[in-house]
Amino acid sequence: MDVLSDAIAAVRVGQPSSNRVRVSGTWCTRLAPYEGAGFHVVLKGTCWLLPDGGAPVPLGTGDAVLLPHGTGHVLADSAADAAAVRRAVPFERWAGDEGPDERTAYGAYGAYGGVELLCGKYRLDRSHVHPLMAELPEAVHLPNRVGSHPELRAAIDLLGRELEARRPGSGTVVPSLLDLLFVYMIRSWMAEGATGAWPAALTDPVTAAALRALHADPAAAWTNDRLATEVGVSRPTLARRFTGLVGRAPMTYLTWWRLTLAATLLRDTEEPLAVIARRVGYGTPYALSHAFKREFGATPGRFRAEVQSRQGATA
Repeated sequence: MDVLSDAIAAVRVGQPSSNRVRVSGTWCTRLAPYEGAGFHVVLKGTCWLLPDGGAPVPLGTGDAVLLPHGTGHVLADSAADAAAVRRAVPFERWAGDEGPDERTAYGAYGAYGGVELLCGKYRLDRSHVHPLMAELPEAVHLPNRVGSHPELRAAIDLLGRELEARRPGSGTVVPSLLDLLFVYMIRSWMAEGATGAWPAALTDPVTAAALRALHADPAAAWTNDRLATEVGVSRPTLARRFTGLVGRAPMTYLTWWRLTLAATLLRDTEEPLAVIARRVGYGTPYALSHAFKREFGATPGRFRAEVQSRQGATA
């Protein structure tokens, strides 16, 4: 797997959810902070996003916005003032059958002159977030421009159609399209000239090649010399470029990634510890358990039990 796929897989849990909202007139709705990432796509019309503690963001037809850290925010027909924001209707009531009036009732309009939104969210496990994900800004605004991000536009179009007319297989298609949308939004952010250590690391030939090698086979018997040979540079060059961009030396990063991958496997599978240890490059379950407790403050068994308990509570 590539670094971005691994970074997403490390935090993604459960199934994403989404709905298509049609509204007209004057409206204002609030989405509370949550343990996950949210997104909105404007399929028709214009509106405003007002993130907690952030500047208002105008959204036009075709615009997409990702809130990767679950920031609380308001959606409104205009750049609402503070009083209007305080009166904002909770999204769960506004977009459902309990809407305050027919103007804001979900699915109430066919042909109309209002706004149509695609809204959704992803559940994320923030106990071991990859720094690539942590570096994303509070709100990633991707304006609709002719010829920009064709994959993202195609995913938005397909998802909108699936949600408009549920057809056989939608239960499989929609979650898959939502996962694609998440990847495409992060890719698009990086393509827009995102600043930060990780966009730079993934475009630096030496660092990117080293990261690909480590992520492709984390269980391999890597050393600095072997990795430098794999990348085709000297060991000092590898250490300087990698550490300068990633913030950790290559073998330090590998240790962290192995333990993060172990945490993901403990969360998402029922594999025994001995199997997980081999998959992430530890010779024995004891060696993995010792390193894991040092990183996460809990033994693998306790970590798995606590994760399963949390997932059961939110199911």
